[in-house]
Amino acid sequence: MDIKPIKSETDYNLALKRLETIFNAETGTIESDEADVLGLLIDEYEKKHFPIEAPDPIEAIKIRMEEMHLKQNDLINELGGKNRVSEILNRKRKLTVEMIRNLTIKLNLSPELLINDYQLTR
Repeated sequence: MDIKPIKSETDYNLALKRLETIFNAETGTIESDEADVLGLLIDEYEKKHFPIEAPDPIEAIKIRMEEMHLKQNDLINELGGKNRVSEILNRKRKLTVEMIRNLTIKLNLSPELLINDYQLTR
């Protein structure tokens, strides 16, 4: 096992290629340990060089609704009415603290994600 830090795109590509080769190694083997360490190194390199920004609150709500197979009507109690749900999801109105609390519970989203600012449409 010859593992070293990933410092360049070449190192990254070589690490990916090696991980692909040993990915299905039997647990408890040297190759399995190498795969675990390479996975961590690759993950850190990707976080630094290919960051993925969190979606804005409205996109996060829509994504979670899709994942949970929910319709707009399913959020009426959390957002305060059918029209209010439509206004929120169409970016005509901002979320309130009470709405954020309700959505945190209903959709299992972090409040930190939901309190982020987003633009309204006019």
